[in-house]
Amino acid sequence: MFAPEVLGPTVDVLSDLAGSGRALEFAIGTGRVGLALAARGVPVSGIELSPHMIAELCAKTAAGAPAVEVVEGDMATTRVAGGFSLVYLVFNTVTNLLEQDEQVECFVNAARHLEPGGAFLVETFVPELQRLPPGDSARPFDVSPEHLGFDTYDLVASRLTSHHVRFGPDGTASRFASHHRYAWPAEYDLMARIAGLRLESRWSGWDRSEFTAASRSHVSTWRTPR
Repeated sequence: MFAPEVLGPTVDVLSDLAGSGRALEFAIGTGRVGLALAARGVPVSGIELSPHMIAELCAKTAAGAPAVEVVEGDMATTRVAGGFSLVYLVFNTVTNLLEQDEQVECFVNAARHLEPGGAFLVETFVPELQRLPPGDSARPFDVSPEHLGFDTYDLVASRLTSHHVRFGPDGTASRFASHHRYAWPAEYDLMARIAGLRLESRWSGWDRSEFTAASRSHVSTWRTPR
């Protein structure tokens, strides 16, 4: 995720949207994107729930990375002072909010931070339900000698659990699972409308390629009224 071919187009888009204004990253983590955007000259603030990730980000800034203001808290409710031309949320993180109400509150909180005409951007996956055979609830996304990854879907609750099994060189295995609430792009559009935002663009990826019925992810931007 730190590779230039991944991070470069991401920062290109975010820098264009921020313009001469400030940017706020929800769930900024250890600063993979926020620090790269700040290095472009964009003033960046962040909200992060994990104090351990905040500590790692602060260690990077202490070692010479661009300064980034970080507030500890939940991205659905925490407020950062001032107005922003861009609020953004990358790499499926919106799905970590496991209730629809929480996801709606996230959109409302983004709109609360935006100046008139400001943009809220979300990068996330498209649920692969059309690729599930009837009656099945699991779909593999990576099968390799080092890693086995598959998602299990709860079609009633709009939830999925992403399972990862990693194999070490000595044959040992470690397991990790993460839990998500998925939504279709149209549902995110409705959340945006509830927050007073309107869809501006939707791409398949950071290269701004066309979003189609076959797209497995989307980068979507909604704006506040001017």
